[in-house]
Amino acid sequence: MALINDLGKIIFFLFLLFSVFLITAKSKRKLPNYLFAAFLLVSVIDFSGFFLSTPDYTLIKGGKLASVLLQMPLYYLYVNSACYYNFRLHKKHLLHAFPFLFFFCLFSITGISKQGYRVFDIISIIQYYYYIIAVFWVLRTFRKIYQENYSNDYHLTYKWLMQTSVLFLIGNFFVIIRGFIKENSPVFIYLYTFTSLFVLFVICWFVLNALYRPNLFAGINKDLLPLKPINDLKEKPRELKDLLKFVETEKPYLDDKLTLQKLAEQINLPEKQLSLLINQHTGKHFFDFINQFRIHDAKVLLRERPQLTVLEVLYEVGFNSKSSFYTAFKKETNFTPTDYRKSAF
Repeated sequence: MALINDLGKIIFFLFLLFSVFLITAKSKRKLPNYLFAAFLLVSVIDFSGFFLSTPDYTLIKGGKLASVLLQMPLYYLYVNSACYYNFRLHKKHLLHAFPFLFFFCLFSITGISKQGYRVFDIISIIQYYYYIIAVFWVLRTFRKIYQENYSNDYHLTYKWLMQTSVLFLIGNFFVIIRGFIKENSPVFIYLYTFTSLFVLFVICWFVLNALYRPNLFAGINKDLLPLKPINDLKEKPRELKDLLKFVETEKPYLDDKLTLQKLAEQINLPEKQLSLLINQHTGKHFFDFINQFRIHDAKVLLRERPQLTVLEVLYEVGFNSKSSFYTAFKKETNFTPTDYRKSAF
């Protein structure tokens, strides 16, 4: 138990430190940082039980227990704000706090009875899985929208949020297992220690990602919707030829901030029609469609201009990050840029 106590203090300190960092860090988009900091601060109230005994006051005990019902709503709002640059908080979002307020008032007035705790436990489990499903749905929609409308790299945001959500699922699994084991048994102590180490790993992972990727969340337009296929494709082959000719001659893909909207304006075609044209006749999303031209130019530069570094090549052809270039290049050629250059000579 001494180890669990020490781990709890470290976790508590790191959560507070990271929350302060998020609130005070310079960023173009403050809302995701604020919401994630709020999520961490609410979570740290729960984790404080590792080493702090809760004062014997009904109001404090009720607030500490009920605060669990704020964690997933805050994380859900954080995911939305991280994905979409024009996401804003509105009065309707206060409804997410209703379960917390209900149980906080109930526990503050009546105390925490066994029956009340049992009902709270059921509600908290239902709420958790409701929000985790909602989070995965938001990420699914986000991925589809950026693939259909953007050529720059948003998969890092998607990857970060998906990995974080999966880690939360794993952590929740440990908590559920712990609930079936008797307290003070050796298995319970070992599981509690392992859970503490897992939480410590997660918060360290958060900190490292924040330090190495300070501009992780650029966000996309939340008003865009995934497109649904339509059957009217009679004149699309001619338009596809015009599109390919324009892209090959004008090279709009050299703009690392190229979007479906920008390209549609350049070729004087409605956005939805252009997206369907690409999806239906190339079998690719806009993201992959544009990257294939960038990769083609990159292959030429890697072969014919050996004096250029790989970093110079990726910026030359319209990519804006090394990771996205390597991922796209290997997907298209089955080689890394460096291996491809070696094989060309």
